[in-house]
Amino acid sequence: MIEEVRRRAYLAAMQVASWLPRVELPFAAPSRPELLQPLSAPEPEPAPAPEVVASVAKAVAEDAPAYQAPPAQAPVVPPATRPKIEVPRPAPQGRMAKTEAVEEATEAAVPAQPQPIAPPRFALQLLRAGACAVLVELPNGEPLQGRDPAYLLLKDLLRAAGLPDSPQLIGEPVRWPLLVRGQMDQGPEAARDFLQTFVGARLEEQAPCSCLWLVGLPAIRFAGEGDEQSYNRELQIEGLGAAWALPGLELLMDEPERKRSLWQAMQRVRQRWLNTSES
Repeated sequence: MIEEVRRRAYLAAMQVASWLPRVELPFAAPSRPELLQPLSAPEPEPAPAPEVVASVAKAVAEDAPAYQAPPAQAPVVPPATRPKIEVPRPAPQGRMAKTEAVEEATEAAVPAQPQPIAPPRFALQLLRAGACAVLVELPNGEPLQGRDPAYLLLKDLLRAAGLPDSPQLIGEPVRWPLLVRGQMDQGPEAARDFLQTFVGARLEEQAPCSCLWLVGLPAIRFAGEGDEQSYNRELQIEGLGAAWALPGLELLMDEPERKRSLWQAMQRVRQRWLNTSES
């Protein structure tokens, strides 16, 4: 009985409503005899009587209209394609034309607004080495330390030029833009005026200077009004006197081949401060 219950549960889960086994199943309920009988073929429908067929055909023939052929239609001739004529559009007139003319005149009359110039950024330190003053670019923005490679290179340059290799600091480093509040101009012109005024004031407080070293592009550009083409050349700066432009310390470390041309230029310029020291 348990097998039969389980079998019916399986059939219900598979949605099987009725089924017939091929063999006798153990523990199965007895089959119903009417389900085992073969299905009989369906009986054919009786053919209608000839009289009925004839009467139906006569009625259909009387009610159906006589067949008429559809009238012949004339062939459809497509209309002739007319050529497309482009008509030029007239220029705008009246108020629209006046508005466009006024807008064009306004655009031509109003000059383009100049783009604001970003303030330059640099850090410079003024030093004194014998008869020369040195305005040097600080590679990291911080004062030079005794173990810094840039400071060691500067000492080598001063020693090769016949100057003391332990320069003295003059004032605090100059960092631009200045960290001040308000609407102070921070552009290149303001930086140049401030730096030249600062260096001139500090040099007046010192002994007479034979030559001002400008070490690094910011020092050359904003104290000497030069550029990259001024490397290893002498400059004459109004209010500051004679100056000598040198590549930056970091640039000399990155490109050692520049030291050769620097040494050749030093041989020509060093007589300026050597003669001052001898006298």
